[in-house]
Amino acid sequence: MPTDRPIIVVGCPRSGTTMLQLMLHAHPRIAIPPETRFVLAVYAERRTFGDLTVAANRRALARRIVDRPETRFGDLGLDPEDVVERIAAGPGTLGSALGTVFQRYAARFGKPRWGDKRPAYLHNVDMLLRLFPDAQFINIVRDGRDCVASLKEMSWHRKDIYATVAAWARAVDDARRAARRLGPDQWHEVRYEDLVTDPHGRLAAVCAYLGEKYDPAMAEPSAVARVAVPSFKTWHALTHAPVTTGRVQSWATRLDPEEIALCEAALGSRLVAGGYELSGTARPAPAELLRYGWTAAPQRLAPARRGLSRAASRLRPGRRVAYVPGTVLAQRGASEPHAASDRIDAGRP
Repeated sequence: MPTDRPIIVVGCPRSGTTMLQLMLHAHPRIAIPPETRFVLAVYAERRTFGDLTVAANRRALARRIVDRPETRFGDLGLDPEDVVERIAAGPGTLGSALGTVFQRYAARFGKPRWGDKRPAYLHNVDMLLRLFPDAQFINIVRDGRDCVASLKEMSWHRKDIYATVAAWARAVDDARRAARRLGPDQWHEVRYEDLVTDPHGRLAAVCAYLGEKYDPAMAEPSAVARVAVPSFKTWHALTHAPVTTGRVQSWATRLDPEEIALCEAALGSRLVAGGYELSGTARPAPAELLRYGWTAAPQRLAPARRGLSRAASRLRPGRRVAYVPGTVLAQRGASEPHAASDRIDAGRP
């Protein structure tokens, strides 16, 4: 049975999230846009917009999304005034306002199903669930040594080797927690290495999870890269080429021996659990491990801080934020007023 559940792609940066985004976007029913910067931002600012059952407040929220360059709304190829009017006329929840943007992006390609992709969402699964309670998450996992090697080469990456290694560890740990919480109906994992080796087989499994029929066009994501990857993102140049295994285990030549030693000492158990073999390199000096430990400590404490933040949020009265499914919108014209029942979500704050 066809579904309109949102699809959220997550993973550590440089793990293949953009490739997976394009593979999904190549499906005839699914549209996943380039990475945006407005979902986390407006959720953090949600109380500043006031009561979203008031149309004027929804309009102010919409203007926050479409007018600021840092939101990257301009990469979506949408008419900002059309989006503003649709959000203003839509249901009075933050999730519905955000969902309207992604619905319009899907409509641009004549597709009924939408989603979103951003590595940072892996650390904000609780927030995404409050906005989109029935979302389906897909987490792509890649050898941590390859992620570290790739991140080192990015012009926008400012972290040192210790923080970069710790970022992969945190991504794995947060994914484990999300998988335990959500289960197979809302969480699916695919390894980058398996995806590039057997794209048809792995994508068929992804489609089975999503309740969609597999389309072979998904295995050729470069065909849609021109329209779904902004040209200024030169670090995604490989998305314009055929899927290849050429970058698998490239860490062996892209990292120096000391970096490999640090990766395997810090990430060893996680790498093995993910099915990755260790090289057996010598253990790094104690001073290197101590420096890594100090750097990684804030990452390890992040889940506890998020838990405290969630608890504090629940103690404060707040309005419903969850997305009202598109089937509700289809029952009336976009300009008609919405009944109070449309503003009731799945009970999340």
